Amino acid sequence: MIFEVEKIREEFPILKSQVGKYPLIYLDNGATSEKPQCVIDRIQKYYEEENANIHRGVHHLSQISTDNYEKARKIIQSYLNARFDHEIIFTKGTTDGINLVASSFGKLLKEGDEVLITEMEHHSNIVPWHMLVEEKGIVVKYIPLKQNGELDLSTLDELLTDRTKLLSITHISNSLGTINPIKEVIEKAHQNGTKVLIDAAQSLQHTKVDVQELDCDLLVFSGHKVFGPTGVGILYGKEELLNELPPYQGGGDMIKTVSMERTTYNDLPHKFEAGTPNIVGGIALGTALEWLSGFDMEQVEAYEHELLLYATKRIKEIEGVKIYGEAEHKSAVLSFLVENIHPYDIGTLLNQQGVAVRTGHHCTQPIMDFYSIPGTIRASFSFYNTKEEIDQFITALQKAVNMLGA
Repeated sequence: MIFEVEKIREEFPILKSQVGKYPLIYLDNGATSEKPQCVIDRIQKYYEEENANIHRGVHHLSQISTDNYEKARKIIQSYLNARFDHEIIFTKGTTDGINLVASSFGKLLKEGDEVLITEMEHHSNIVPWHMLVEEKGIVVKYIPLKQNGELDLSTLDELLTDRTKLLSITHISNSLGTINPIKEVIEKAHQNGTKVLIDAAQSLQHTKVDVQELDCDLLVFSGHKVFGPTGVGILYGKEELLNELPPYQGGGDMIKTVSMERTTYNDLPHKFEAGTPNIVGGIALGTALEWLSGFDMEQVEAYEHELLLYATKRIKEIEGVKIYGEAEHKSAVLSFLVENIHPYDIGTLLNQQGVAVRTGHHCTQPIMDFYSIPGTIRASFSFYNTKEEIDQFITALQKAVNMLGA
């Protein structure tokens, strides 16, 4: 089967944009993906024809909205291969999902209990655990990095102790593109009796994720990185664990009864979904994953890997470039610096030529500290990008280097 990238690009109206006199070359997919027309249309249809609050209304529009919202939950359940739809909790995104787990799981922790993370985590998978250090006196440990951008998993046996209650690890690094062997890590953690939370913010759009095959206890991701809207995401959790965890927030929909003396909590998934949610966001996320399920993800992976290899080869033609993150197993992320030139200056000149990349520490300051650098320039690819765009990116980058080097 031929990968028809030009046909795919036709589904993304924003890719026809101009930046001044230059065509847009969007290489910031690690920050957010662009949206296909079907997702844009679904958002518009909701507000034009269906808008109403969900779950409690008996009128026509409320029932339509409720049905579509719960249909989206089932689409997401199917996409992740979760056992039950009530294992799918709608959140605001990955950060919200991790904070939910830190708050709820954290209530079960006591002083001296340990949470294990890694040195390559996004700040959203570091800061909530640091807050629990201050609040409850837990201990946070981390799996260290190696120079090539892989984790030093030889330390895992030593780091996992009888006090390690949770291992929280990214599937794919947003800064380095490293693909972690999470199935192997999950198995080892479970042998120790440790629960595992997977940050899948950077993986669902690039590879197939099956929560039952992985046997992860918890998993989070953001809608806006998988071609859906901003402000919505998912926490998946095994039914028995979610039932054990206390609620994250109080309010409407997460209760069974409320009196002036006490509250009883609702069943899953509503126990963790207080208040009016991002209804259209949830529905459109279902649309996005339904659209994405029409692709062969092995083919997507192969095409994006081809883009990565091509971009890596081309960028090495430029004198003074150093790549950060050269793991054996890597997603379509290219982080680099150019000798003696600040990344922000490069990013600014690339933007003036229509090329959108990300500069800075990418919310992974421990990675930058590890390499003793202030940040990187990051080009992150999706399957709607092309080799022709990479050529234009390299031409623009060479021009920027020539200007700034001079």
